[in-house]
Amino acid sequence: MSDSRTPTDPAPYDALLLLSFGGPEAPEDVVPFLENVTRGRGIPKERLAEVGKHYFLFGGVSPINGQNRELLAALRKDFAEHGLDLPVYWGNRNWAPYLVDTLRELAGDGHRRIAVLATSAYAGYSGCRQYRENLADALAALAEEGLPELRVDKLRHFYNHPGFVRPMVDATLAALAELPAADRDGAHLAFTTHSIPDAMAETSGAPDDPARGRPGGAYVAQHLDVARLIAAAVEEATGVADRPWELVYQSRSGAPHIPWLEPDICDHLESLHAAGVPAAVMVPIGFVSDHMEVKYDLDTEAVAKAAELGLPVARAATVGADARFTAAVRELLLERAAVERGLPAERCALGALGPSHDVCAVACCPNPRAARPAVAEI
Repeated sequence: MSDSRTPTDPAPYDALLLLSFGGPEAPEDVVPFLENVTRGRGIPKERLAEVGKHYFLFGGVSPINGQNRELLAALRKDFAEHGLDLPVYWGNRNWAPYLVDTLRELAGDGHRRIAVLATSAYAGYSGCRQYRENLADALAALAEEGLPELRVDKLRHFYNHPGFVRPMVDATLAALAELPAADRDGAHLAFTTHSIPDAMAETSGAPDDPARGRPGGAYVAQHLDVARLIAAAVEEATGVADRPWELVYQSRSGAPHIPWLEPDICDHLESLHAAGVPAAVMVPIGFVSDHMEVKYDLDTEAVAKAAELGLPVARAATVGADARFTAAVRELLLERAAVERGLPAERCALGALGPSHDVCAVACCPNPRAARPAVAEI
């Protein structure tokens, strides 16, 4: 049977949900926000206030909600310009607008089949499965309220989509241009992402995912693939062959006795300086926007360490609301819609790993604390 729908028909979906982490928007929000993030872990309020000092340096306001509003507006603009008649909603895991409230709004507006874009590009518990658990919890809460049943489908990981990679290439080149001219050719590229416990990294991805069998599992393998793509593109653009680069980590928050992915960005900068490297560019490939972990851990802490060392550094921008990224979201949505209708779909992906799966296996990125229901899995 032929399908007469236009290429911009999102059926069977009747809405897109932008799902993100959330962040405080006033000083009095900081500790309650951190309580949401750490619920169930027994962390004293006094310790949360100590952690919250990072937010207080920025007036108690995380940039993430403002950046999500920009992305929300950009997605709506892109959809309208390309004839895609689909409303876009926004909900958060840890702060207003809360996910359960947004799903309640979706149900009240008559939507029943919802595609979900999580603002996390990679496999892993915190970046994928936990969002799927949050969705399952929210849907269960709505069912208890007697609201109509919703079906939600999380869009695939987008770490190697051209609309994510190419803006990062341009951002890296722009950051290189900020360095003193004499240091640019010798500058090292430090690709940064959020550190996670080694055990969580090793179990990231689906059990049958080829990347899972590599050191560090899918989380590390996916980041390395993106880093290689960007490094190769930078080499081609600058004509500097064999520019050194490394995947490094930031924002560790766990107990000291638990092994987490290393090296930390600040330790890495010290190593570069000791090795006589003239300069470095920090490329935050693990983050979609310039939120708190970029503004503090890189722009504040790492930049201070570099200044202490006398090492020139620059930081590449994240993709944010870049038009190529919003176009990628549209493409991912229409790709998944075609798959759901049983039609062939172009699945754009760069690098060696290919496009990610649409539906997760039950054992994909297991919960490190306790098994919980999650949506979008088989």
